[in-house]
Amino acid sequence: MAKFLAELLGCTLPEKGASPLFECRSQPHIGLRHVSKQRDKMPQTPPFPGMFASSGYNKNLYQTKEEDYGGLYYHDNNLVSGSLEALIQHLVPTVAYYPDRTYIFTFLLSSRLFIHPYELMSKVCHLCVDHQRLSDPQADKVRIRKIAPKILQLLTEWTETFPYDFRDERMMRSLKELTHRLSTGDELYRKTVQQMTQALIRKLATLSQYEEALAKINSTVTDRLTVLKTKPQSIQRDILTICNDPFTLAQQLTHIELERLSYIGPEEFVQAFVQKDPLDNEKSCFSDHKKASNLEAYVEWFNRLSYLVATEICMPVKKKHRARVIEFFIDVARECFNIGNFNSLMAIISGMNMSPVSRLKKTWGKVKTAKFDILEHQMDPSSNFYNYRTALRGATQRSITAHSSREKIVIPFFSLLIKDIYFLNEGCANRLPNGHVNFEKFWELAKQVREFMTWKKVECPFERDRKILQYLLTAPVFSEDALYLASYESEGPENNMEKDRWKSLRCV
Repeated sequence: MAKFLAELLGCTLPEKGASPLFECRSQPHIGLRHVSKQRDKMPQTPPFPGMFASSGYNKNLYQTKEEDYGGLYYHDNNLVSGSLEALIQHLVPTVAYYPDRTYIFTFLLSSRLFIHPYELMSKVCHLCVDHQRLSDPQADKVRIRKIAPKILQLLTEWTETFPYDFRDERMMRSLKELTHRLSTGDELYRKTVQQMTQALIRKLATLSQYEEALAKINSTVTDRLTVLKTKPQSIQRDILTICNDPFTLAQQLTHIELERLSYIGPEEFVQAFVQKDPLDNEKSCFSDHKKASNLEAYVEWFNRLSYLVATEICMPVKKKHRARVIEFFIDVARECFNIGNFNSLMAIISGMNMSPVSRLKKTWGKVKTAKFDILEHQMDPSSNFYNYRTALRGATQRSITAHSSREKIVIPFFSLLIKDIYFLNEGCANRLPNGHVNFEKFWELAKQVREFMTWKKVECPFERDRKILQYLLTAPVFSEDALYLASYESEGPENNMEKDRWKSLRCV
């Protein structure tokens, strides 16, 4: 994971001197005051648009009086900090209270920085059972009927939004114990529990199938690469023999992007950067298993597409053919931009800007580059990717007002999205000086991840072409050394450094 993050964060950073991705104010020290007020009377957290100004944090946050509700601190009716225990209690419903959905999502997303999900589930179960007296056989059935639907609703939101948490057997055990208490003797609740459990099992089964399919694809790629090295002509075809229509290829790329996006859990954005909680002497709660495998697989797809583009350009022997491939990919990139598929767009541009490709001056001399220059301008990293971010906002607005599924597509340049989240996480402390959880930070984190959640739910409206998809996913690609070797063989070395490199590559 450390290597993965280092590679990811080491590329495509904003220009030197550009404004930081996130500017975090120093947090004031907040001292607890003991004010006796009921949780049921607490101010509710408003929805995201009301929580934030367009530039990030609410600028008026510290201009109003402090209010402390049993370990939770509010400013201007907005929850900004609290002890971990108080935040957990704020998550659990009562007969007269149900937490705001934005709070549920934000806390379930961010709490894993401080406590393992199975431990959180255990605490939630304890609060539900003991505080609501669910373990008491003499408990008032009318009262149980009032609280049971709220607890089931919380569990449903958890299983629907963070289903991967329940791959842990300890989570499933706690879930079963609590739902058994709620559904005993009541057919309606038993049916609700059954529906929730079946939906969760389906999601986890689908995830397992996806992971198996990815493993099979990776195995096929490895096998074909081995054959390519021994018998190049027996396996390698080029993209133009598979698909010569830029719009069709852009559609198939969008299929792959949306499918891989759909399997990334929101928690992976947090778990990718999780570190040991300074108030916890134990090791990081995610060190025992892979934390962000679907997120990593998606970044690996970006790298594969970049290398596939470079391979397709460097592979042809004839200069005319190479120029034709470059122009084809320029058109594919433009169609990706029109669709709203910024990730494939950037991967194609990255492939064409790799040194083995960019050094082919005679080939580029045959290419009409005006369209490529426009695309590069759109994805220009200067001013913190200002042009791209403007285009992304336009695509997002189009998606909100969309009348067709095609207009709903927004596929962000994913590496930049991760960097934004990374710098937000690094730039602001998880805890305030008094040990409270800095919940203001996590509202902003949740806002960014929630937007991603909207994008990943879009179903691809284009017809699938299995032959094209198979090629994009399994066609062998050259390594960096193989790309340089093919590039030098197409257009000879121009200086001593290139000559030395060519010589060393031919000796391998």
